[in-house]
Amino acid sequence: MTNETSVALVTGAARGIGRGIAASLLRAGWSVVLSDLDEEAGQAASTELGSLGPARFRAMDVADEDSVAGCLAWLESEFGRLDGLVNNAGIADPHSGPPQHLHLTDWNRWLATNLTGAFLVCKHAHRLLAGSSGAIVNIASTRALQSEPHTEAYAASKGGLVALTHALAVSWGPDVRVNAISPGWIDSRDREQREHKPLRDRDHRQHAAGRVGLPADIGALAAFLLGPDAAFITGQNYIVDGGMTRQMIYAD
Repeated sequence: MTNETSVALVTGAARGIGRGIAASLLRAGWSVVLSDLDEEAGQAASTELGSLGPARFRAMDVADEDSVAGCLAWLESEFGRLDGLVNNAGIADPHSGPPQHLHLTDWNRWLATNLTGAFLVCKHAHRLLAGSSGAIVNIASTRALQSEPHTEAYAASKGGLVALTHALAVSWGPDVRVNAISPGWIDSRDREQREHKPLRDRDHRQHAAGRVGLPADIGALAAFLLGPDAAFITGQNYIVDGGMTRQMIYAD
């Protein structure tokens, strides 16, 4: 268990994986600041998750350095410390179209949010995290390691995030530990959506674990990596995909 006064910041926490990570941290005894660009959904998430523990919301655009700096300044004034950071915010849609037609503006938008955004939050969180011997978890993707066609911008941003992870771990160790999680197929829809339109059996059979993942699967590992039991782990990228990338799959 983490100390009950430990504070974590989770970006992109209004829904999906980010919200699942916030829930796992609250259950583990953390105080959690949820941040997101979507203020309405973020406020709703923090209110609903408040039943699990101390949850607060702060709007932040990770691609805007002034917004990031403002969020971290607010967090310090409210809590006086930061023990854990989860960089989850990003553009979730990986499909950018044929690379020969990919506009530079769109390429820059993917990288600004998925990669530069994580860097900016790390940069402005460093002083607080170093002061508490804290830890960072970056949410990358198995698409950093394998690809579908026409996903170049997303794949590059997530591959860069894996590299940023081990670079920061070396630069900031031993004061701050930095690790990454690369999720595979995670069904991040809410319960009502999953029940209304369940996934197919063949979707689950693609996984050696027998099912598609859920946000709680990522949240459990994130909570461990931020906690004291992971004190000897840094610079690593954990693939959490139910064994999908290890299973040979042939087209029907």
